Amino acid sequence: MTALKWFFSFLKKHRTRIALGLLLVTICSALAIVNPYISGIIVDDVIGGGAYELVGKLVALLLLTTLLRSVTRYLYLYCFESASQRVLFDMRDHVFRRLMGEDFTFYNKNRTGDLMSRLTGDMDAIRHFVAATIYLIYESILLFSFAFVMIVTIEWRLALCIVIFLPFTVITAKKQLKAIAPAFANIRQRFSSLNTFVQENVSGNRVVKAFAKEDYEIEKFNKENDAYMEAQLTSTAMWRKYVPIFEFLSSLLTVILYLVGGIMVVQGNMSLGKLVTVSGYLWMLNDPLRSVGWRGNDVQNFATSCKKIYTTITAQPNITEPARPYVKEKLRGRVEFRNVDYAANNDVILHDINFKVNPGQTVGIIGATGSGKSTLMNLLCRFYDVTGGEILIDSMNVKKYNLYSLRDNIGMSMQDVFLFSDTIEGNIAYGKPNATFEEVKHAAVISDADGFIMKMPDQYDTIIGERGVGLSGGQRQRISLARALLKDPSIVILDDTTSAVDMETESHIQDSLHSIGERTVFIIAHRISSIRDADLILVMDEGRICESGTHEELLEKKGYYYTVFNHQYGEFDKIQAQKKGGTP
Repeated sequence: MTALKWFFSFLKKHRTRIALGLLLVTICSALAIVNPYISGIIVDDVIGGGAYELVGKLVALLLLTTLLRSVTRYLYLYCFESASQRVLFDMRDHVFRRLMGEDFTFYNKNRTGDLMSRLTGDMDAIRHFVAATIYLIYESILLFSFAFVMIVTIEWRLALCIVIFLPFTVITAKKQLKAIAPAFANIRQRFSSLNTFVQENVSGNRVVKAFAKEDYEIEKFNKENDAYMEAQLTSTAMWRKYVPIFEFLSSLLTVILYLVGGIMVVQGNMSLGKLVTVSGYLWMLNDPLRSVGWRGNDVQNFATSCKKIYTTITAQPNITEPARPYVKEKLRGRVEFRNVDYAANNDVILHDINFKVNPGQTVGIIGATGSGKSTLMNLLCRFYDVTGGEILIDSMNVKKYNLYSLRDNIGMSMQDVFLFSDTIEGNIAYGKPNATFEEVKHAAVISDADGFIMKMPDQYDTIIGERGVGLSGGQRQRISLARALLKDPSIVILDDTTSAVDMETESHIQDSLHSIGERTVFIIAHRISSIRDADLILVMDEGRICESGTHEELLEKKGYYYTVFNHQYGEFDKIQAQKKGGTP
């Protein structure tokens, strides 16, 4: 399917409204031939022939025609505008659904500003095409055709003058369309780039201010803005080059028709009334000729935007549903990684990962930055797919599960906490919108968030800004944890969730997690205090599990884990153990 076929698949849903609009345009254009024709009759028969009894009827006919044209014009404008809004609604809904169906790889490759421009500027170009360009092109063709036919019936020699001009108009229009296409493609690209830059700076305004880089960012913005302006000016240069040609052809046609028509009237080959009628049809010839350049711009703008959107949404996600997905409302939580490998962009990220977890157990994962800790959990949730081996949940490969069913059984508190511009209650209940207030509050109590929430002016009805602006890092993490726990998931993943809270709060959260029933819990952490009580601790190093076991077993091995333990608070534990006469 091409981009245009994809567009017409939406347009045909509203073909009745479009067809009615085109019919009304046809009627309105046909009525346009009446007034010039009556004007010619008035000149020849009334003024020249003295048939004054026709004045009343002719004037009434002129008024009626004008009224009918006004009504039909209003109706077809309404038809096309309402159709454009409906087409836009359907397309936006479709595109947004496709974007929601894309995987992490897609969003890693596409910038947020680019995707935003698809749903804003490009969509608006399509709306303008449906709301105006379609009927304007059709109307121009009809007006020119009707005027040409009427002039042929009046005087064929005048019609011949029009035919002589047509090849010049067609050739110029063809050249313009060919020249303007890359200019509009560049405009859409520059608009996306500018949109991306603004979005990134608004989102990262705290970093900009922290490093006092406002002037630097303004300078970069000016470059992006200049590039967008230059792209627009380039297209304007095309307009300056071709539109005056259409204006010249239009004006020249008027001069020639008046010159030839005037000579024929003087020589007695045509009546003055017929020249007046031809003069009345001139606007029906000139307006289409003048508008060829503008309509060409609109068509190219539409075609470029349509192609941009279609190219974006036709990217096939790597993560797909199985042919016969398995749906299970509640998983037990038995997890097994069996010879798992994962590589991306020819880089091996995980290699030969093997471990088993029984329902209700807690697994701690520790390792240096970039060792593959978060990737393990991303694979478990099928945000990415393994490139070797398999991951089993309840003895079934995760690739066989329905994606929604799989992820609905997993509560994940991510490392990069994102909170929506909503109330605190709305953010916690995001994964379970029908949750009662008591359930929301219980989840907040478990995550140790209830205390600071109750101190806020509006408590759970407090509106927090985008990304949790107004909250500390620890507060955002605790709300994120409450959101994950409210789902009552079989598997809980805490990706460095307690890194921004103090030791006392962390201890409270750990105790609460042990009291919430049988859940399989994965804790990714840099602090050993977060995972020392886990049933199984995995130590990651360069994409491999270099050590595994309990806290005591790993200390006995005196490897990587032992070194990290001593760096963090090993000496303190030794001193305390010596005082008590024991071992750490």
